[in-house]
This record gives sequence, structure tokens and C-alpha cells, in this order.
Amino acid sequence: MTATEAMSSDRNDVAHLAGDIERLEMIFEGWEDTPRGAVKAYGLAIEALNGEAIRRLVAALKREPAALAAMKTAVSDEVVYAVLRRHGIIKPSLTERVEAALESIRPMLASHGGDVELVSISPPSIEVKFTGSCDGCPASQLTFHAGVKKAVEDACPEITEILQVKGTGATTEGGESVRFVSPFALGSGGSWQPAVKLQDIPERGVKAIVLDGEKILLSRRGSIVTCFQNSCAHLGLALDDGEVVNGIITCPYHGFQYDLASGECLTAPAVQLQPHSVRVIGNRVEVRLQS
Repeated sequence: MTATEAMSSDRNDVAHLAGDIERLEMIFEGWEDTPRGAVKAYGLAIEALNGEAIRRLVAALKREPAALAAMKTAVSDEVVYAVLRRHGIIKPSLTERVEAALESIRPMLASHGGDVELVSISPPSIEVKFTGSCDGCPASQLTFHAGVKKAVEDACPEITEILQVKGTGATTEGGESVRFVSPFALGSGGSWQPAVKLQDIPERGVKAIVLDGEKILLSRRGSIVTCFQNSCAHLGLALDDGEVVNGIITCPYHGFQYDLASGECLTAPAVQLQPHSVRVIGNRVEVRLQS
């Protein structure tokens, strides 16, 4: 028997065993409560015994470097991995945890006709993209920060950079593809004005400029850009010299803090920064000033 034939035979054996378990479970479901409960308890007892035996075996193997290396190789087998995961002997992979986090918010996205897909994982960063009606919707950026980003960061604290990729599905009047458009652009009027190059805004930082006589503050995470009036809602003082930590800017004068994703004031929730529409086309950032 060749190696390929052996692997195929193993897969068939696993499928056969899984089928046997499913068929037995269907039979048990037709039983009355007492015998069904007894069978379930018996199965759990056997599973607990097997789990304890496997845990002791793994603990012994970990003490031998060569055996530990062989065990790590064995875990790549899908059946071995599934059994060890079931008994809690190995932790879920980063991919599993990210996918579980995304799955937790899919019902909300589905209610709006959209979805989110995991594009890539390169710790400490991942890339995701919206699909369906969420792709290109201006409100998708709020969904990204309040939903996707929070879900992933809560489940996977080792992931510190979550980027949204793919275009918004929108184009400019001249047919150029728009990489990003802020939610504040929805329903706003006025013309788009060139502001800066994307790379001119420090990653996870801010850049202050004067556009058409207005002092504005731009911030960036990847290709996601926000734009607000460079004026603290407290006394109207400029914010650009303030410290930025984890997307929060602190006014250098009186300590008021603002979320740069939404403009929300964390110090006095009744106020917020005045937003301006912003979009990214290639590496060009354009702003549409709000009246």
C-alpha cells in the first residue's frame, strides 16, 4: 500500500468511526430519559478516563525534548488535534479564536445583509474585509470599530493591529477607486478637497493642518482615517500636541480625552469633537468640511 493509499484509508476509517458515533447518538435520542441518561453518563465517564490518560501521557512526553518535538508534529494531524482540543489539553489556535470572535458578530452583520471574512493572520496583526451590503457602506467603519475590532481584541489580546482591507466599492466622479470613506460622509454636502498624502499622517498618530481656513486634525490606522476640528470641546484649544495612546488623544491643556475613531469625549460624554468627512483614494486623503 502506498503512502497516499494509507492516508486515504485512514480518512475512511475516521469517517466510518464518526458515522458510527452519529448513528449511535440517533438511537440514544429515541430512548426514554432514564436509559438515555445512563448511557450519556457512561460515555462521559469513559471520556473523562481517556482524557486523564492522555493528559498524563502528554505530561510525560513534555519532559523529553525529542518526544516533545514528535508530539508537536503529531498535533498537526487533524484527528489528534481534535481529540486533544476536546479534552482541553491544547488551547484553541489563534485562527480558531479569531474566527470564533468574528462568528460572534456575524448575526448582527447578517441582519443588515452583510458579513465579515478573515483575510490573513500575521501576528500581531490580522486583516479582515466586509462583504455583502456592509462592503462600501459608510456606516461599516463604525461597525468595524464597535463590532469586529472589539470582538477580536477581547478574544485575542495578542492581536494588536486589526486592518480592514479591500476597497469600499465606491468610486470618485472620475472613476477612481475609493479605499476608505468615513461614516460622516453619508448625506453630507460640499466638495472634496485634497488634504495630505496618507503617509503624511503618522500611523496611530495625528497630523494637524489648516484647510480652507479651518484647523483640522487627521488620525490614521492603516488606511482608516478620521478627521475632526482641531478644537477641544472643553475650551476650544488645539489638540495636536496631546498624547495619543491606543486611539485615545488627551488634550494637553486640561486632560480631556477623545476617541479618535468616533470623536466621542470620554471625559464628558455629553460633548464630542466636530467631525469632517474624509476619504482615501490611493495614497491621497481628501476632506469635505462640514458647515
